[in-house]
Amino acid sequence: MARADLVVLGALADASNLALLVRLEDDEGPLAIYKPIRGERPLWDFPDGSLAAREVAAHLISSTGGWDVVPETVLRDGPRGPGSVQRWVGDPETAPDYVVDLVTPDAVPPGWLAVLRGEDERGRPVVVVHEDSPVVRAVAAFDAVINNSDRKGSHLVREGDRLRGFDHGVSLHEDPKLRTVLWGFAGQPLQDDDVVRITRVGDALADGGSTLRTELAPLLTPVEVTALAARCAALLDHAAYPVPSGDWPAIPWPPL
Repeated sequence: MARADLVVLGALADASNLALLVRLEDDEGPLAIYKPIRGERPLWDFPDGSLAAREVAAHLISSTGGWDVVPETVLRDGPRGPGSVQRWVGDPETAPDYVVDLVTPDAVPPGWLAVLRGEDERGRPVVVVHEDSPVVRAVAAFDAVINNSDRKGSHLVREGDRLRGFDHGVSLHEDPKLRTVLWGFAGQPLQDDDVVRITRVGDALADGGSTLRTELAPLLTPVEVTALAARCAALLDHAAYPVPSGDWPAIPWPPL
């Protein structure tokens, strides 16, 4: 990931910022996503740093806590300049098995949770729903830690018994901006496993000489690292999933 030559195969057509599908030439040819910093569109709420750096920061936090949500991600140089490189998850030729869906009210899968009701372009009622499972709850807790403001259903892919998440460039803000389609757990107690994971991250940040702080230093501003630690402390204090804030749009659109 960090050293193999990147062979560009093409660009992801629907990506809002430049995202290139590449093959790692020196590592038996696995696929990865390469997001060069110079292909990013400026975002008003990120005066410093880059989206690529936040992708890497999300991976470091996922690994430190033990969520194992974000695939391997590194910040490195490439054919379009510095950027993030993340291991591709899933079969590009097969449609993903979504854990979030948009259905009619009479077609909600058993055990799934409804988070938003609305109408389609013809005025027919529809519902945004998501699966209720430990792996989805874990992703919801992880998103609360990193203050993810762009969690869509299409950002989640199953890999065996694991649920992988990606596209975390719009996250780790200083201000509360959690925006997700996984609101079905709002206000409920956190899973015990997620309490442990959040504690690991909080403890790592509390140690001024920790490896995590050292690794985050070139990726985020000091204020954003402080805000990350404060979110961990607040989540542990309440021991519950956050609820939507009226100060920020709660759900990104579209969900898939």
